[in-house]
Amino acid sequence: MPLRNFPKEEKKFEIQTYERPEDEQQLRNTHVAFSGSPQKHPFNPDKVILVSDPYSTNTFYYEFNTSDITYVEELANIVNIEGVVIPMARIWVKRKSIAVRSTPFIVEHTVTRNN
Repeated sequence: MPLRNFPKEEKKFEIQTYERPEDEQQLRNTHVAFSGSPQKHPFNPDKVILVSDPYSTNTFYYEFNTSDITYVEELANIVNIEGVVIPMARIWVKRKSIAVRSTPFIVEHTVTRNN
């Protein structure tokens, strides 16, 4: 009997292997942690996209330079109702780095008009 809802792994984003920092307190003082699903940047191999909550209807994403990322921790994967597995990670980014936070939305009228 075949398994119909067996989790399928989504394309895995390969992250450079980072060594655990020797001084975690120093890391906390010099870096900021961000959590989400890491994705390859569609145009620039020197950037990483981190989707904050992939299955939320109100999600956003960050865009970081890979050179600003010092450490990556793997987090528990999440699985949607169709069984697709999404890898999650916590990335540590150097303070004062330039990054982008983007919130996609559908353009519509915000007020209903009575004609």
